Amino acid sequence: MGCCSSASSAAQSSKREWKPLEDRSCTDIPWLLLFILFCIGMGFICGFSIATGAAARLVSGYDSYGNICGQKNTKLEGIPNSGMDHTQRKYVFFLDPCNLDLINRKIKSVALCVAACPRQELKTLSDVQKFAEMNGSALCSYNLKPSEYTTSSKSSVLCPKLPVPASAPIPFFHRCAPVNISCYAKFAEALITFVSDNSVLHRLISGVMTNKEIILGLCLLSLVLSMILMVIIRYISRVLVWILTILVILGALGGTGVLWWLYAKQRRSPKETVIPEQLQIAEDNLRALLIYAISATVFTVILFLIMLVMRKRVALTIALFHVAGKVFIHLPLLVFQPFWTFFALVLFWVYWIMTLLFLGTTGSAVQNDQGFVEFKITGPLQYMWWYHVVGLIWISEFILACQQMTVAGAVVTYYFTRDKRNLPFTPILASVNRLIRYHLGTVAKGSFIITLVKIPRMILMYIHSQLKGKENACARCVLKSCICCLWCLEKCLNYLNQNAYTATAINSTNFCTSAKDAFVILVENALRVATINTVGDFMLFLGKVLIVCSTGLAGIMLLNYQQDYTVWVLPLIIVCLFAFLVAHCFLSIYEMVVDVLFLCFAIDTKYNDGSPGREFYMDKVLMEFVENSRKAMKEAGKGGVADARELKPMASGASSA
Repeated sequence: MGCCSSASSAAQSSKREWKPLEDRSCTDIPWLLLFILFCIGMGFICGFSIATGAAARLVSGYDSYGNICGQKNTKLEGIPNSGMDHTQRKYVFFLDPCNLDLINRKIKSVALCVAACPRQELKTLSDVQKFAEMNGSALCSYNLKPSEYTTSSKSSVLCPKLPVPASAPIPFFHRCAPVNISCYAKFAEALITFVSDNSVLHRLISGVMTNKEIILGLCLLSLVLSMILMVIIRYISRVLVWILTILVILGALGGTGVLWWLYAKQRRSPKETVIPEQLQIAEDNLRALLIYAISATVFTVILFLIMLVMRKRVALTIALFHVAGKVFIHLPLLVFQPFWTFFALVLFWVYWIMTLLFLGTTGSAVQNDQGFVEFKITGPLQYMWWYHVVGLIWISEFILACQQMTVAGAVVTYYFTRDKRNLPFTPILASVNRLIRYHLGTVAKGSFIITLVKIPRMILMYIHSQLKGKENACARCVLKSCICCLWCLEKCLNYLNQNAYTATAINSTNFCTSAKDAFVILVENALRVATINTVGDFMLFLGKVLIVCSTGLAGIMLLNYQQDYTVWVLPLIIVCLFAFLVAHCFLSIYEMVVDVLFLCFAIDTKYNDGSPGREFYMDKVLMEFVENSRKAMKEAGKGGVADARELKPMASGASSA
């Protein structure tokens, strides 16, 4: 790869001209080697789980006696009913599929290999017997013949729990799964404590199942709206801030008005025509609409007050959005960056889950207290689970960090290219090339630091969930405080990492040097950072709110045919959460571009002063924005000296660079 041992520091002598993007050398090579060794370990876990026969047990399934369905099996010493020939029995059937064990994450039921899954509900043992005689699929224990289903005294123990729900085989995994998920809904009732009436929970779940096509369509709508908003940002960035402000206000007012109108309409409807059985549902509907309307009103008022307070600073964001819009015009592939990242994450997660499933069936056969077979790993290999979990966090963070480095490299190339006609044909691919050749070690180190913070937080969250209701108030407060502190630390490190990647893309320095340089510049320009993050992030937040409000309003109109307003809860929550997630994925790229542009500008003014040979790289609109920001901050401080002093280091840095 032609790598050097380390990159030189960006803080060069004042007598020497500073030129970005010229000196390229590999950074943090030891961390790259460590990451490669870690990935080899992940591959070893995958190979071990497949080599030990776990693949057959995972795909074909196995019964409670260790027999793999669909093949001949060898006898396991000391275990009855093992070593059976299940060539004709290709499906795993659970006698009580609704008996879930959350702690051990499995179905707490006897599993058998059967020839076919019952496609229709079987209400009595006679139906189970007829099904066995007609289909050749015995649903009771191997020790019980079909002719004895209705006569044996052991049928209540050895046969499935009645009624046997209709089931269908899961594609590729040969497990009989109930077609109706009502049994899982009843299990969820024990977990959801805030629902006092179990019938409400059933109606919520049935609402999701009934409106699944609408939910899918609304999720697709949020994706389309996010892409449209990104295109709009590219071409009308100057007026976008005001358009977003007006649309969000109108959307929030419109959604609130519609909810109050529906509440008034429902309240005026005559109750004499409602049958007694439907009276409780009508009261629940009215109460649900009132809660929706009040929540929407509170949200609208808070949003309006925030926008009223920040109205004077909105104008400062317009110039910055304009420069960022130029970046997207010159680098159109930035819009598709979330797709590639999401695709890479999905591929890795699929691999990770498949390996996890393989691990769940590896190991030696062990007989448990009930006399059934479980496969467990003994010795040092049992700790592969922890290694696999750390791999999930580190590699996921590595993929996200690669996206940040790619975007930073492309924007840095755009910023520090004086003649935009000389830009590479595809700056994104050029940035990926530099990432692979020089900076994978830096990305590995930055992502590992985030992993070190995530793991303790996840452990504390797990402990908190396990001790819920058992710990005292003091312990609960300490746990929540630690979790909150680690979360704040993680967010701060994420922001610092992103700026460190930008500094690495500019100067090709290692992670620690880049993080130090970025931190110094951010501290020197704290007020500018606060202004850009406050106003810019707020406007992008308004874009997310616009997409969520538009999708939610469309959901309200589409679900209006459903008069049971209580069932709106889960579909609308699912749709709005998905809409916010999609909008966040797209607009986070825009936010990333804005942050990279600011750091490029700060470094530009620190090492250049506009004199011959040290001309600025910045766009004129960006300089105009900074001057307006300086004036606005001085006016906010009533001409105060503190603001001017905060802005001074960047200008003075130019003369000393």
